[in-house]
Amino acid sequence: MNLTLIGHDDRYAVEQLQLSLFPEGTEGEAVSALHRGKTWLTATAKITLDGKTVRAARRIPAGEETVRLRRRALQQSYYLAACQLLPAPPPWGALAGVRPTKLSTKHLLEGGTPRSAEKMLKDVYYVTESRRKLAVDCSTATVRAAGLLEPQDLSVYIGIPFCPSRCAYCSFVSRTIGKKTELLEPYLQALLQEISLTGELLRASGKTIRSLYIGGGTPTTLSTPQMIRLLDGISQHFDLSRCLEFTVEGGRPDTLDEEKLRAIRSHGADRMSINPQTMEDGVLRACGRIHKAQDILRAYDQAREAGFDAINMDLIAGLPTDTPAGFRHSLETVARLNPANITVHTLALKKGADLFEHRENLPTAQDVSEMVAWAEDFLRDSGYSPYYLYRQKYMSGSFENVGWSRDNMDCLYNIYMMEELHTIVSLGGGGMNKVSLPDGSLRRFHNPKFPEQYIEMLDTVLQQKRELFSLMP
Repeated sequence: MNLTLIGHDDRYAVEQLQLSLFPEGTEGEAVSALHRGKTWLTATAKITLDGKTVRAARRIPAGEETVRLRRRALQQSYYLAACQLLPAPPPWGALAGVRPTKLSTKHLLEGGTPRSAEKMLKDVYYVTESRRKLAVDCSTATVRAAGLLEPQDLSVYIGIPFCPSRCAYCSFVSRTIGKKTELLEPYLQALLQEISLTGELLRASGKTIRSLYIGGGTPTTLSTPQMIRLLDGISQHFDLSRCLEFTVEGGRPDTLDEEKLRAIRSHGADRMSINPQTMEDGVLRACGRIHKAQDILRAYDQAREAGFDAINMDLIAGLPTDTPAGFRHSLETVARLNPANITVHTLALKKGADLFEHRENLPTAQDVSEMVAWAEDFLRDSGYSPYYLYRQKYMSGSFENVGWSRDNMDCLYNIYMMEELHTIVSLGGGGMNKVSLPDGSLRRFHNPKFPEQYIEMLDTVLQQKRELFSLMP
């Protein structure tokens, strides 16, 4: 849909909302205008779609204009116009960002109540009742996690951007190695150098690690001896005496066995992710996964036997060939295992993924809506509570990804990273460093995306680590 601006240049604020309300490729015309009068600042929107033209307006006192209030009025006017063309109000109302809980979290941290946070989401952003409750519940968990932090704390992410094969829905920058493992060794050697330097910088700065997360890709693509070398490097260079949570993302059961799991647990990791995505063998095949549902059950049992009490399991609503009945079966099967966390993702058709170009056999938007709604009811009834969420572009039904936990066993790293509560230091290819500055802003540093670039540019990566530590208060 074409978007024309008149009287303002806040394109990003309006364009992101437009993308969340109308599918990519929608043929239509939209005009977002701003008029500054002596008394009122008036935002108007006009949208023409399928021969129908609709309009809406919002205004604020001219003397009270701020960037935030101006953009809010522009988004509200666009949303109110768009709702006249949509079959139903979108779940997240006029919120277009990936972190809708930041608003409710800020509200709670500033002394608001869950009830007043829900009212704000309703009156200002038109969020539906179910999504208001979801957001406020997650923000309550965020406030609880924030209370565990001291000023010197940070979290560390270590990326292993390799997978045994590429899933159809995946757009992550990772290398599919199959039987070609020659890149793993030089990558691991480079990563151990970055770990060594980061350990020196941590000691010199007085910063302490509050949570540690090894992600990917699929980190357990590393062989058991390689995994032990990585974990030995972490033990040697990082002081984990204040670390509340050490997660290793196992992900794929075809990369896990009893020996590897015991090695990971014996090196101090206390949280494991085993991510089935679905427990339907036909759906696994359609996604390009080379294992079966039975392999997931085997890996879960082995992880429990290795001593992991905190296990996360991911599912995706909206996978090719899946049905509401198949999704229910997957979630019920996973819930019977009683994992500490269940994360329910909604399929996002992302550029770079095979499914972005080949969208055959996908469930309908109505089917996905049914899956997501049923999952929320089922998990709440099963004793799970939502603790973090985020959204993505091109997500089926404009829903969200939600992490659920039982017995307050929230994944702290997920909260600290998504809600940007403190500095995240990322090591390895594709890592995103987020440094919290004294003025409350964030400074981002990107590691090279591809493993080959990371290895070749290691000197630059190490110099960047020194720079970002020099910025920390």
